Amino acid sequence: MKMLRMVLCCCALFTAAVQAKPAQRIVALSPHLVEQLYSLGVGDRIVGTTDHADYPEAAKNIPRVGNYAHLQIEKILALKPDLVLAWTDGNPPADLTKLRQLGLTLVDSNPLQLTDIAKELRLLGQLTGAEAEAEQQAQLMEQGLEELEKNYAGKTKVTVFYELWQQPLSTVAQQAWPQQQLELCGAANPFANAIGDYPQVSLEHVIASQPQLIIQPVSVNEPRALLDWSNWPAIPAVKYQQFSQPNSDLVHRTTSRMLQGVRQLCADIDKTRQFFAKKS
Repeated sequence: MKMLRMVLCCCALFTAAVQAKPAQRIVALSPHLVEQLYSLGVGDRIVGTTDHADYPEAAKNIPRVGNYAHLQIEKILALKPDLVLAWTDGNPPADLTKLRQLGLTLVDSNPLQLTDIAKELRLLGQLTGAEAEAEQQAQLMEQGLEELEKNYAGKTKVTVFYELWQQPLSTVAQQAWPQQQLELCGAANPFANAIGDYPQVSLEHVIASQPQLIIQPVSVNEPRALLDWSNWPAIPAVKYQQFSQPNSDLVHRTTSRMLQGVRQLCADIDKTRQFFAKKS
């Protein structure tokens, strides 16, 4: 299968030796790591996390030790963790270096592909002694992705615009997490080859691309302003009211719940595919 043959880039999914004993006091420095630990049944071992860790509900009660811009080193040390799970792309590199210099055991999470979720689950299982649950969830993830790829491979492409942010107008491209999902669902993104994973685009270029579907990810926990497209009725998606508003907490986080979100995203794209097929 094409997707499952994808290999990781030079950065490893995790970089650290698995501990001899299952971790009991964990500082998890990202929402997705917190969510994954809870899914394995070991969320009660988390003693510290960062801002925006809000799922499941119990995660909101975990002490905060920083955010994407700054980690509170002294507070982390005071928690006496036997394992710190760091997020390569979401934590300040200088702060992570400091934690290592202070002798803490750090494991770096760096999921790059959709299939890395399963790999991450398996290693989290090893680190916490929850191997059986991790393996079960990893297999469900791999099977789900295979099923989606099989279902949508070869179907007519649907031209979409992914409204990542309204001001400045931004979208997804290259190896961005949502871009991989669009490809899996059989969608064509006119900006897929733009520079960077999350490029800014002009409204004129979006109009010229004539998207059949406009995707506007939203979150109940973090509401955001959405662009009002009603001023451009010449766009097929606007003319025929073809909009999708997936849950960004599902499609943007590298967790087991992502499968639920991408299934719905694919279903929305397929609904638009069928709509235009009938019109033609």
